[in-house]
Amino acid sequence: MTNKKSAIISISTLVAIFAVAINMRPAITSIGPMLDVMREELVLTNAQVTLLTTLPVVCMGVFATLAPLLNRLLGLRNTMYSMLMVVGLFTALRGFYANYAILVLSSIFIGIAIAIMGPLVSAMIKQRFPDRAASVIGVYSFGMGVGATMSAGLTVLFYEKSGSYPLALGSWSLLSIIGLVFWSAAMLNRGGVKKSVPVQVYKSQTAQVSPWKVKKAWIFLLFFGLQASAFFSIITWLVPIALAKGMTLLQAGTLVSIMTSVQIVLNIVLPLLMERFQARKLWLIILLLIGFAAIALLWSGVSTFMWIGAAMMGVPLGGLFPAALVLPLDETRTPGETNAWTAMMQTGGFILAGVVPLLIAILYDYTGNHNYTFMIFTLLFLGMFILTFIIGDKNGSKDS
Repeated sequence: MTNKKSAIISISTLVAIFAVAINMRPAITSIGPMLDVMREELVLTNAQVTLLTTLPVVCMGVFATLAPLLNRLLGLRNTMYSMLMVVGLFTALRGFYANYAILVLSSIFIGIAIAIMGPLVSAMIKQRFPDRAASVIGVYSFGMGVGATMSAGLTVLFYEKSGSYPLALGSWSLLSIIGLVFWSAAMLNRGGVKKSVPVQVYKSQTAQVSPWKVKKAWIFLLFFGLQASAFFSIITWLVPIALAKGMTLLQAGTLVSIMTSVQIVLNIVLPLLMERFQARKLWLIILLLIGFAAIALLWSGVSTFMWIGAAMMGVPLGGLFPAALVLPLDETRTPGETNAWTAMMQTGGFILAGVVPLLIAILYDYTGNHNYTFMIFTLLFLGMFILTFIIGDKNGSKDS
């Protein structure tokens, strides 16, 4: 293969990874800005409407272990085609049917599709870019950040213009077309994994110790779960918190947009910095300390402080996710092993991340007080802070 052909394949693969990634958050993050609107129009409790964000996240955990199985049965190319179509079709369904049952059903199927896509992308990165995995994880997390930012910020504008929350939610199905187009282009250029990968994955999994028996994998799972819980809790509840503090819906949506705009910068910048300066523990400590400060500013309820706090919160939300994704890449040798570790990490991590926002909703329904919400935010960051010292820095060891 010529250098030019290899470069084309690498570029098309990177673009495909980005195009797939932008589809992996909007169906979830678009709900948060519409939380109060949907609760009033559908006459729901906070717990019921929050279930629309927690169900897909729980499904992302429960069904992550299907990724290696479908990779063996269908291959990565066909599996990704299928999952992108599931995300697109069920997101579009929200635009035509506004009843709660359809919203719940779509949340489940979208969560299953995202659960399968995530570990396969990580395994693909491990194989196609073994020496630049951290940087490519940055592209992957940047894509998810872009999708989250657009949906968190623009859903409110779509609603303000159309007056229809179903239309605002369903509009994000258009992103799946972008994903399908660029994924198809990458596959035509043979930018995916090799045809023998399903067999390699199977062999590597049978030859390697299950990550469920490895202590370090459990630590990674807990850290991933806490950061994902923080992300989905904050992205879901920041708009209702801002509304409770007296902001308009448009102001609250803008607040989230500022936070997620900072987040997408960190999605791609932090992996590059971590690859250049490999002091993993120091980076995590810095991110978490900024998070503690952001929580304090948001908790104050003072408008000026809340704007500053939202911008600051974008730093840990943007940096912790790619940092967590890099952890299994650092500890594994093969794409199959990476697939298994990532699937395990996301299985337990996303189940935890689905439960926490629902817990916040139940507490708020019962108390009507967001002080408990901020207490939970603080506990999530405190848990990650403690785990950071257990994880430590990368030392090249594969032992548990």
